[in-house]
Amino acid sequence: MSLKNLKYTALFAAISSAISTPIQAEDDAEAFKGLERISVTATRRVNTVQDIPVNITALGGDVLEENRITDLVDISKWVPGMTVVDQGGRAPSPIIVRGLNTGSLGPTGENSGGGTVGTYIGEVPVYVDLHMYDMDRVEVLIGPQGTLYGAGTLAGAIRYLPNKPSFDGVEVIASGGLSQTSESDDPNYEASTIVNLPISDTLALRASVGYDKTAGFIDYNYLVREAGVSNPQPDFDDPADVAANLRSKEDANGNETLFGRVGLRWAPAENLDVNFTYYYQKDEPEGRTLVHRESFGTGKYESGYRFEEPNEMKNQVFSLEVEADLDFANLVVALGKTDYEEIGQRDQTDLLLNFEYGYEGFPSFAAFTREVADEDTFTGEVRLVSLADSKLQWIIGAFYNKFEVDSTSEEFTPGIPEFWDIDRPDNLEYMSFLDETIKEKAIFGELSYEVTEDLTVTLGARVYDYEDDVKQGFALPLLDGEPIDIIFNTSEGSADDDGSLFKFNAAYQATDDILTYFTVSEGYRIGGGNAVAPCDEDLELQQNVCALPNELFYDPDETLNFELGTHSTLLDNTLEFNAAIYLIKWDKPQVPTITTNGSVNITTNGPKAESKGVELSSRYLLTEDWMLFGTYAYTNAELTEDSLKPQQDPDDGNGPVGGEHAYDGDRLPGSPEHQASFGSTYTTELNGMPLEFGYNMQYTGDIYTKLGNHDNGETLGGYTLHNLSASMSYDNWDFTLFADNFTDKYAVTSVRTDFSNVREVNGFDLRRYGKYINTPRTIGLRVKYNFAN
Repeated sequence: MSLKNLKYTALFAAISSAISTPIQAEDDAEAFKGLERISVTATRRVNTVQDIPVNITALGGDVLEENRITDLVDISKWVPGMTVVDQGGRAPSPIIVRGLNTGSLGPTGENSGGGTVGTYIGEVPVYVDLHMYDMDRVEVLIGPQGTLYGAGTLAGAIRYLPNKPSFDGVEVIASGGLSQTSESDDPNYEASTIVNLPISDTLALRASVGYDKTAGFIDYNYLVREAGVSNPQPDFDDPADVAANLRSKEDANGNETLFGRVGLRWAPAENLDVNFTYYYQKDEPEGRTLVHRESFGTGKYESGYRFEEPNEMKNQVFSLEVEADLDFANLVVALGKTDYEEIGQRDQTDLLLNFEYGYEGFPSFAAFTREVADEDTFTGEVRLVSLADSKLQWIIGAFYNKFEVDSTSEEFTPGIPEFWDIDRPDNLEYMSFLDETIKEKAIFGELSYEVTEDLTVTLGARVYDYEDDVKQGFALPLLDGEPIDIIFNTSEGSADDDGSLFKFNAAYQATDDILTYFTVSEGYRIGGGNAVAPCDEDLELQQNVCALPNELFYDPDETLNFELGTHSTLLDNTLEFNAAIYLIKWDKPQVPTITTNGSVNITTNGPKAESKGVELSSRYLLTEDWMLFGTYAYTNAELTEDSLKPQQDPDDGNGPVGGEHAYDGDRLPGSPEHQASFGSTYTTELNGMPLEFGYNMQYTGDIYTKLGNHDNGETLGGYTLHNLSASMSYDNWDFTLFADNFTDKYAVTSVRTDFSNVREVNGFDLRRYGKYINTPRTIGLRVKYNFAN
């Protein structure tokens, strides 16, 4: 299809493989046509979901809006085989596809979503949990996509595709909402506006801005009044002692999000389309969605932390996308510049108490950490897609990415300098920094040949290389130098590698309505260096923060994927049924762990693993007004070899799970074996006003918190969430009444550390172990007004 035709192709607002908007009757009451076909550009050409041999789920803009899908956690509930661990706004939520995860649950401090899945805003690869508003659609591709997309991935890709500026007319939409969460004192509220403005026949502007305020439901009832002076663990049987030392903050895990986008589109000719877009998103989570019932005896919605834990995250993305129809091929040039800034504070008391370095001797000991990070990324991608109507089709592209991060972490121990008779006015006890630059280059492409009218074979390849330069350092101001000195122990290192990967796909059109496919593909994730200085040969008996030789660097990991799937449309286009079975072999999986000395987060390579499973999805139109939809995924992800080498002692402390070893058959953590969703929409009219009633549920099976549940791992029970909605349209107005988690289910979604931290250190109860929980029942109303109608 040429760019001229592509530019005017309507993309249906619907969801493939999960949910769908109801079929709308034509004004002239024409014959019932069944399910709408869903158009996507995931394969770099315009096709319907049912007609491409790829495992894909597409959620249209109307579906995102109607089902209140605003982030990756919401998306994952409707994509079979995809899990996003809900850890609230204060902690990153890892993205896990088909069970490919080895890291223990809990916050990692990374802004990458786990690194196994690539995320795109338009054509720009960048990780951001984008607040979805004014979106055309979101496409989720399962399986490696390195022969089609610039950024290489292990397990899949997520594409945010916003609405582009339109030349068709002025559009102004205002919307707002108000809701109440059952455990919150304050309401949640939101407001947003969209403006589309054609400036001329060839130039158009589209802008959107919104604000979302989510009330918290976790109370921080054990905050110290004055760090280093107040007793963080007073006599709880004495109200006066408690009041003198502690204070409370209710609903302390709230979140504010300010988001906006400005797009300028220029189409000076039918064969040229230029889009410049600026994205802005600022998130300000106030605290963790975590409770300390087991470690500190708190209530169901109560945290035991001693300090407030605010965080501020700001994302800015600049993108320039140029599409040109060259007659023989469609040319795409995409340039992107991203800037991510983060500043936050967290309670660090329990980590230091756990070391038992002597802090526990100070009765008023309480420590906190302040962290600052700045990440900059530049990406460039050039791609040619053949347009000739022939049996041979091809895609070729080149990709460049430069990622830079500059971060610092400062640890403060108020009162400790005076208690230890050390002159350190700023109470700075530890400080670290990281400067890292990663450069990646790749050439990729695919070649497809129509062997027969029904059989098409595709071969793909990717050649890549990367380099990673790291400089890091740490300082112990309490032990080294003068009162205001910060003497860093610094180190530098670099890692580089190159390689290639391939893809094979055979697609067979068994009938006009049944497509089957078989895919063999490779995925990869680059290696790198850990931001920790190497240990000296002879370590002193003190607070050591360093990496052993085998903790300094880690290798790339790779996947080999086999998938057999089918897309079918049956019963006169009223039933869609899609299915896939797969086997993934994972070599050198990257394992998040900690250093032996200092417990600093690092990455190492673990033993081989394997994931196999089944994914099903369906839509069924019972009548023109009544839709059923559902998904199911079974995932069996486990190690296929022991981490223990023949020459190693089982107690050598170098295992991938908190120092412990893992073994063949151990289940991988973070994702359920069974995952399902089901829903229904019914449309009717009341006095000429369209009405829609919706119900959906999502089931998440039990998950392991650690690899094989070694090192005090545990199994988190499965749970089911139910949601209801009712919508009505009147003239230019749309009203939606909703109840999310209307049964008020209380579920544990993740953990921080493990049961080994439920202990006492010299009279201090450690509060390292806690459980993340889901959002309680939320009932609300959303209103939208379209001025252009």
